Amino acid sequence: MWLASGFQGTMAWMQRTRDIRLDVQQKLPGTRSVVVVARSYYADRPEADPGTGRVSRYAWGRDYHRALRKPLRALADTIESFSPDARTYCSIDSGPVMEKAWATRAGIGWLGKNTLVLRRDLGSWFFLATILTNVELEADEPVADQCGGCTLCLDACPTNALVEPRVLDSNKCISYQTIENRGDVPKDIASNHGDWVFGCDICQEVCPWNRAPAITDEADFHPREGHANPDLDALTQMDDAAFLESFAGTPIRRAKRAGMQRNADIAGTNHIDPVP
Repeated sequence: MWLASGFQGTMAWMQRTRDIRLDVQQKLPGTRSVVVVARSYYADRPEADPGTGRVSRYAWGRDYHRALRKPLRALADTIESFSPDARTYCSIDSGPVMEKAWATRAGIGWLGKNTLVLRRDLGSWFFLATILTNVELEADEPVADQCGGCTLCLDACPTNALVEPRVLDSNKCISYQTIENRGDVPKDIASNHGDWVFGCDICQEVCPWNRAPAITDEADFHPREGHANPDLDALTQMDDAAFLESFAGTPIRRAKRAGMQRNADIAGTNHIDPVP
């Protein structure tokens, strides 16, 4: 239904990998267990200066793919030590594995109405990573849905990207438009971007389960200087070398210089003062 509706936007790889995502056996034949881990990235937003934009919290520090790779591999090595025939496959949201679906089955949390996995202790401010293995492990129990009748995330989305609970139309999503879209941003979406230049946290910030999360103890995920609220004029004036130097090793590079400069132009046009 989601793919048939075109809600994936230009992310054609979602259609190409549909079948393998639905069946982990196609990725690792003989899979008997899926291990899911969560790592908090929450940090307080630094005070913003005038003329700056906002970046989603997950991208303030080191690229999480790099930060999580070694500890995830170490866990996979431990699993492989259980049996001489053990095999594993690791993914940190870059492989054809449905992390959120497996996270809910593994008891990490429940799927919130904002389409993110929620936990009582961490809210939704965490990364997910998975390990497929042919080793049979004891399963954890799923947790009950705790969203109840709350619709704050749906009501708060300025572009109405959450078309119904747990259904996101990427074409309307600020995160998709500022990161994945390589073309022009539709005017009706751009006018509601506010000061976001990379991603968007609105549907997370309004969630009651995200009111008082603990600060992550992972230094890699704390904000690098100027990354939480980058200067809009500086962004628009960067050449390729300056962009790569400023954002090396961070998720922000995914948007590329042209995308970030497009986003900075939109944020500047919207004349919205950043808020902490």
